[in-house]
Amino acid sequence: MGAELISGRIARMERVTSESSVKVRMDLDGTGTSNISTGVPFYDHMLTALSRHSLIDLDVEASGDIHIDVHHTVEDTSIVLGEVLRVALGDKRGIRRFGNATIPLDEAIAQAVVDVSGRPYLVHSGEPEGQQYHLIGGHFTGSMTRHVFEAITYHSGICLHMTLLGGRDPHHIVEAQFKAFARALREAVESDPRTDEIPSTKGAL
Repeated sequence: MGAELISGRIARMERVTSESSVKVRMDLDGTGTSNISTGVPFYDHMLTALSRHSLIDLDVEASGDIHIDVHHTVEDTSIVLGEVLRVALGDKRGIRRFGNATIPLDEAIAQAVVDVSGRPYLVHSGEPEGQQYHLIGGHFTGSMTRHVFEAITYHSGICLHMTLLGGRDPHHIVEAQFKAFARALREAVESDPRTDEIPSTKGAL
């Protein structure tokens, strides 16, 4: 079934295919509480960080054919995250819409700029050559980072410019990006106390 709004800005979705089973519940007005279990430990770590630093409550329960590869489970979870985010945002009335964050993690530093535009777009740049081949935590390949952001942006209808400004350690490179995305997303989906209008000259997002 598709994503459904439960109340306020809380949405959920369950998606089952021959490759994976994914359940997600998201509260945009949460406190950063999460319960994450995908069977991919490093991805769990990244989604926990995403929840904590965005202040979005997130429950994720996923299982899949990780005996073949973690790709399907990570991708399908990201698809559901995007769909649930899109529905939780509703008509986007009264949100700030734009968010910008530059976040360091030791030697790594990443910038994320978000526009809750209704138009999916991803620009992802700056990772060093070879990052895509690193196996992080024994399961998660570096190439999956871009793939996660592609799935989330496409299915949520947001624009994300993600730029790695520097970094050496593969773990730090990925984590800095997830934390930057979290902080930028937090700002973009926050209520703007100065207006309850849809933040667009078109009157719709």
